[in-house]
Amino acid sequence: MSNPNKSYKKAIAPVAMALLCLPLGALAQSTGAPVYNVNDNDIESRLTVLERKVDNRSQMQHRLQQQIDNMQIELDELRGAVEVHTNQLQKVLDRQRELYLEIDKRVEALKQSGFSGGAGNGAAAVTSTQPTVTPSSTPASTANAAAGMSESDAYEKAVNLILKSREYDKAIPEFQAFIERFPDSSYAPNAHYWLGQLLFNKQQWQDAAAQFEVVATKFADSAKRPDALLKLGVIAEKVGNQARAKALFEEVINTYPDSSARKLAEARL
Repeated sequence: MSNPNKSYKKAIAPVAMALLCLPLGALAQSTGAPVYNVNDNDIESRLTVLERKVDNRSQMQHRLQQQIDNMQIELDELRGAVEVHTNQLQKVLDRQRELYLEIDKRVEALKQSGFSGGAGNGAAAVTSTQPTVTPSSTPASTANAAAGMSESDAYEKAVNLILKSREYDKAIPEFQAFIERFPDSSYAPNAHYWLGQLLFNKQQWQDAAAQFEVVATKFADSAKRPDALLKLGVIAEKVGNQARAKALFEEVINTYPDSSARKLAEARL
């Protein structure tokens, strides 16, 4: 009787030899294993796609930065308009207060002179006191008007050249003249800031930085200081001083966490 194990081994021996002789690629296909064919063209196409994505992202970031800069300029103009309106309102209130005081003076004068209701004397009293409530000066020429302007009128004139007539080049000498005449004015930090902004728009980085530096150092308590520090950081970026720009942006963020300048500074870091 023959051995069944020997018969089985003889039967599968040819099959095993055939499998061993198969090439590796055929064996991989027979077992379902994935085979990838990576060539230079595939790598180059993938790099091209990645480069295109990076370029698109850079362009988008540049557009966003331009929008932020434009929004900052518009915000500065809105703040300037608020300053002008506040100044005008204060002038109206001051004039009203002066009128009330003048009325009181007239009443007291009439009482002391024993005025009994005569129209002639009343008219004379009104006429004699009238110059005290009229404008202090009515110059005949523009040059004399500029020289005789009050502090608030000179500042308002310079700001209106920006906000109303948008004559930016004319506003520069007006702010320079105001700063020269009223260096310690309550409007001085705003005047320096506006002058710096005008020079910044003309890309006169050094002159603009000098004005913002005055606001940041001489007028440390001014509401314009965070915006001035922000502008100094932007100028540092423009001239390639990234370390100084970062330090200034961080100062804005840490020192003025509740300011609108903080958000702009964070966007630039």
